[in-house]
Amino acid sequence: MTAHSIDRPTVGFIGLGDQGLPMAEAIAEAGFAVHAWARRPEVFRDPRLGALSRQATATGLAAAVDLVAVCVSTDEGVLDLAASMMPVMRRGAIFVNHGTGTPANAIALAALGAQHGVRVIDAPVSGGRPAAEARSLTTLVGGEESAIRAASPVFESFSARIVHLGPAGAGQRAKLFNNALMLMNMHAIADILTLAKDTGIDIPALADALRSGSAASRALELLGTMIRPETADHLSEVCLLDMEIFAAAMGDAHAHPDTTERVIAGGIAGAEGLAATVRLLG
Repeated sequence: MTAHSIDRPTVGFIGLGDQGLPMAEAIAEAGFAVHAWARRPEVFRDPRLGALSRQATATGLAAAVDLVAVCVSTDEGVLDLAASMMPVMRRGAIFVNHGTGTPANAIALAALGAQHGVRVIDAPVSGGRPAAEARSLTTLVGGEESAIRAASPVFESFSARIVHLGPAGAGQRAKLFNNALMLMNMHAIADILTLAKDTGIDIPALADALRSGSAASRALELLGTMIRPETADHLSEVCLLDMEIFAAAMGDAHAHPDTTERVIAGGIAGAEGLAATVRLLG
C-alpha cells in the first residue's frame, strides 16, 4: 500500500447482514471509500448502501482495495473467500475476518496471507446489531501490531473499544470466551427467573431491579431488547453454533477438560433456553 492508503485505506466489505450492513455504513460515513460485493444482488436494494461502490465479483473487489473486511458466518465461508481473493490482493494489503471462528482458522488464514504478501487480522466484534447501529461494538483483535495500527481507523468507525489481545487467533479466543460467558450468565438468569416465578413475584419488575442492582449484566440487558420472542429461536441457533466452535477451540488448546465440560454445558443450556427465558419476562 502507498503511504496515503495506509492513512486512509480503500475498504472492501463482504457480509452485508444484520451486523455487517451497519458496520459498512459506518465505515462509509467516516469518509472511507467502500466497495462491496454480495452473493445476492437484492442486498443492494437497501438505501443505506447508496454510498458504497458495488463490485461484480469478490476478486474484483479484492483487487480494488487496500483492506478487505469479511463478516460472514462460517470459517468455511471465510476460507473460500480468502483462497480466491488473496492471490489478487495488493502486497501489503490487509484481510480482516470480523466473523466468529476458531483460533486455528485464524492462524491458517494468517499463513495463507503470508504466502501472498497479505496481512491478516482476526477481529470478531461483540454487541450485535444494536451496537453496530450505535457504532459502539467491541472489536477483539488478533494479529501483527503494524497491520492493526493501519486498520484501526476503520475499526474506530464502528467501535466503542478496540482491544488487541495478541497474535493471530487471539481475537477469536477472546470472542469465544465472551460468548460462552454470556450464555452461562443467560442460563443463570433463567434459573433465577424460574424460581422467582414460583414465588409469585412480578417478573418484569424483578428483571428491571436486577438490571440496576449488583446482579446487573449484559445478558440481562439483552433480554427484551436484542433477544425478543421473535428473535429468540434464531439467536438460539447462532449461539449453539458458537458453543460448537468453542468446544472445538478448547479441544485444540487441550484446555482443562472438566472446566471445559462445565462451561459447554452451561453455555448450551443458556442457548437452548433463550426463548423460554424471554417468555418469562412477558
